[in-house]
Amino acid sequence: MFERSDSPLDVTLLVLPDASLMSLAATLDPMRAANRITGHPHYVWRVVSADGADPATSCGLKVAVDGRLDPERQTDVLAVIAAFNVHAHAGSDLRRRLTVAARNAAAVGGIEAGPWVLAMCGLLDGRAATTHWEDLEDFAAAFPAVRTVSDRWVLDGRFFTTGAAAPALDFMLDLIRARQGHALSLEVAGLYVYDGMQAGDRNQSPVALGRIAGRDPTLAAAVRLMEAHIDEPLSIAEIADRIGLSRRSLETAFCRLTGRGPGAFYAGLRLHAARRLVVDTDIPLSEVAVRTGFSSMSALSRSFKREFRLSPSETRRRNALG
Repeated sequence: MFERSDSPLDVTLLVLPDASLMSLAATLDPMRAANRITGHPHYVWRVVSADGADPATSCGLKVAVDGRLDPERQTDVLAVIAAFNVHAHAGSDLRRRLTVAARNAAAVGGIEAGPWVLAMCGLLDGRAATTHWEDLEDFAAAFPAVRTVSDRWVLDGRFFTTGAAAPALDFMLDLIRARQGHALSLEVAGLYVYDGMQAGDRNQSPVALGRIAGRDPTLAAAVRLMEAHIDEPLSIAEIADRIGLSRRSLETAFCRLTGRGPGAFYAGLRLHAARRLVVDTDIPLSEVAVRTGFSSMSALSRSFKREFRLSPSETRRRNALG
């Protein structure tokens, strides 16, 4: 799927009732745009539902589908788009047919709550996967055989999963970049005046603020301080003082809700910001170090390689090669 090709990619989109219209658009419309810009059918698609009826999305609008999911139909990509009430909409019959359909697809994906459906079929066991940030903790608890991560989108073998609409758009733009080149992916993004293209392995930022804010608003305030001081990092003691906690209490709270201490969490935010600058811009790497609060290029390089297994220069070079 992620290989340079001018051959049409055949895509089947299974839309469940209560799916997000925005997630559907973020998945489908970039393909339309790529075809329109190039005048070539790089992507062909079929939109289906579980029973052939037009499903109503979460906003009430119905999606006109091309028919019922045919589990025996061969396809390059099968993607499940879902949002709310997936347990009600993904009954045993659909799960059985989806399991068969997955065998007849070269690649299989879940968008937003689509990963729940794939996991319910056992298709993600032993793999890394993500889902909408609101549900990450519940997803991890429900499917211990799946390695749940908070990335925006994840590709593990022939299976891919994404968070909500924006990560789905990021995924599709990266797919277009891989298949037709960086220039076309930028043109497609430009049609939507979308300049926020982000790497799949960047955390869904609301995981920190949204989920944490609901359980510990004080901790969310600490995350906001960290995100506001990427270039000139605050000390953990100073962050604790600003939000009215002792350093020990802050460390305990972070470990409880994120599994990491505040220092490691903060370093992760800065390193992902650095990676975004390395991949998405051509500014000098020494400037990347300054913008993300590292004392020197060598300090950035050491931390970057520990986190991502490649140095900043190697990462930039690989990205340039596509």
